[in-house]
This record gives sequence, structure tokens and C-alpha cells, in this order.
Amino acid sequence: MASLHPLIDSGLILGNADHPGGTLYCKCAEDPVEVTLSSNVAHNHACGCSKCWKPAGALFSIVGVVPRDRLAVTANESKLYVVDPQAAIRRHACSGCGVHLYGRIEVDHPFRGLDFVHPELGDEDGWQEPQFAAFVSSIIEQGFDPAGMDEVRERLHDIGLETYDCLSPPLMDLIAAYTAKKSGALK
Repeated sequence: MASLHPLIDSGLILGNADHPGGTLYCKCAEDPVEVTLSSNVAHNHACGCSKCWKPAGALFSIVGVVPRDRLAVTANESKLYVVDPQAAIRRHACSGCGVHLYGRIEVDHPFRGLDFVHPELGDEDGWQEPQFAAFVSSIIEQGFDPAGMDEVRERLHDIGLETYDCLSPPLMDLIAAYTAKKSGALK
């Protein structure tokens, strides 16, 4: 079977709840884009959606969030471009290597104020370990044989990740509460 993701193929490595953050780098050998995070990530997860950047050969990305004010582009910002300006999550990728350095939401959205990042792009150990797997069925949309989905879910469970075909229940609750407050159904 293909790699789920190099960070989880051999099991989870527990992170440090007090991890202070660090610097993420694109894959360019010269003049890499640097993004500095001044906090640990939250809601770190394996994501099967077709929009997230994944290492070559991986079925899933590993992505977490940080508060927007905890992210700063600290080198070679001019190399960044927005992959899809119409998407809710505007993924900022390096024009040299294609790696997504961060995703930012600029529209009215429950996750506005949180930036999406791939902590594996940093040299530091200790980032929050993945907590769950999201959008698992979406790997089929990218060409994965549906007959192999039971094995994928079993592997994810074996390493300790609950699988969802959306986000985790607490995040789905947050979205529903945001929507209900916006509509006036919830005060």
C-alpha cells in the first residue's frame, strides 16, 4: 500500500504540549521561503483532501492551525503566490518548489483567524502529533482505489487516529455553532 504520510507510516511520535513554535521552510535549496510560528499547532491531523500539499507518494497531508497573529513570513515572501484565490483557504505556495507554506482564510468563515500549516516543514521536533484523520474518502477523488479504503482506515486506526469523512466532532460542532449564531438560531 502507498504511504499514508512519512510522519505517521511507522506510528505517531508524541509532541510536546509546551512546544514554543519554530520556523517552516519550503523545499528550495537556495533562498527558501521561511515562515516563523510563535506557537505550537492545534488540531493537527492527517488530511485526505485534494487541496492540501502532500509529500510525493503520500495519500494524506499533515496539517494543523495556528492563530493568524502567531505566523510571520520571515524570508523570501516575494516567492509566495496564492494557489487558488477563489478558495476559502487561500493556500500560499512557493513559486520555486510548489510547497504550501500556509493557508489563510480572508472571507467570513468559522476558522477565520486561524492559519493552516504543515509542521513537518520545520526542523524542530515537538509539534503536536496528529489527532485524527479528516476527509479520508477524498483520497478516492485523487485516484485511490475504493477497494483499498478499509485497509487505509484500519492502518489509521492502528496508529491511533480516528477517521472522519469531514472534520473531527469538536471542529464540526464549532462550525455548526458559528452558523447557528450567524443565523440567529443560537444566541
